Amino acid sequence: MKDKIIWTFDLIQELQRLPETYLKHIENTDGLYEIRVQLGNDIFRIFCFFDQGQLVVLANGFQKKTQKTPKQEIEKALKIKEEYENNKR
Repeated sequence: MKDKIIWTFDLIQELQRLPETYLKHIENTDGLYEIRVQLGNDIFRIFCFFDQGQLVVLANGFQKKTQKTPKQEIEKALKIKEEYENNKR
């Protein structure tokens, strides 16, 4: 799984536009995205956001076990994003 995650990070770095299979905007959030990594039946999600449109900042990740993304994971990522932006000032 580690190799697949690294492969996905490389893909994000190299390509201008990615299919939603790999990177998807989370609805009703201000710039929060979900990196999607699947290997067999194992599914991992890593939340991230962009800084200045170039730098991808990783927030938190989890192994997905249900169809719906857990709300507390989204809230945790949004809190990390807010802390990051406040510390930049």
